[in-house]
Amino acid sequence: MLLVEEGILAPLRNRQFLSLGQANAAMRPLLDKLNHRNFQRLEESRYSLYLAIDKPALRPLPDSAYEFAQWRKARVNIDYHVEMDRHFYSVPFVHAHKEVDVRASERTVEVFLKGERIASHRRLYGAQRYATLDEHMPSAHRRYKNRKPSQLVEEAREIGLSTAALAEAILQAKAHPEQGYRTLLGILRLGKSYPRERMEAAAQICLNMNMYSSKSLQLILRNGTDRLQAQGRETPDAGVGEHENVRGPGYFGRRPRTPAGEHTC
Repeated sequence: MLLVEEGILAPLRNRQFLSLGQANAAMRPLLDKLNHRNFQRLEESRYSLYLAIDKPALRPLPDSAYEFAQWRKARVNIDYHVEMDRHFYSVPFVHAHKEVDVRASERTVEVFLKGERIASHRRLYGAQRYATLDEHMPSAHRRYKNRKPSQLVEEAREIGLSTAALAEAILQAKAHPEQGYRTLLGILRLGKSYPRERMEAAAQICLNMNMYSSKSLQLILRNGTDRLQAQGRETPDAGVGEHENVRGPGYFGRRPRTPAGEHTC
């Protein structure tokens, strides 16, 4: 700074400039003179050292301008997608459950695993959406991806009307078609393990309670909730249930008073 003050600012201290361009034009020859002046103890100048050392090491400027980006940690979901601002982006399915780094710029979302980029997508905006690449999907999912939703609904219709209605409701409720396909395939698999009557009853329960997942259907079938409804009985409470340690409300109504001087624990 001292050299700049003495070599540039001091000679121009009494001049008046009406624009930045005028100031730069006046400073240029003084700056060149300063850069070409030899050091006190070296037969070299700043400009000569720049040509010998700095200039050969310079690299070309990037093809694109600097772009601000956000970084965050994320864990890959079981459906091999990571979430960023309520949108979901796929990675190769072999990385499910792994912790990754997500870089989100204005235009792209990139996913890195241990410093290596494993996925890149165009960034999504607006309502919740999914960005899924075919090469990230398991072969089974790629195979089902090309099937029409109507085909899966017709397979569900072979079980019964309630099952078909549940299949249609699932497709309408899912934001991402592949998620709907996987749910329907889970329902069709259950249809091979349970009688048609039970599947229909369980599907109707799901429809009545707005539960659009194969896990809900499986839980109803496993707990026998469909059978209880068919018998006209209420669905058992999901609480602790009845056992010898549950005293019930009547116990507190007839609880004996504690004599004076005694304590209960």
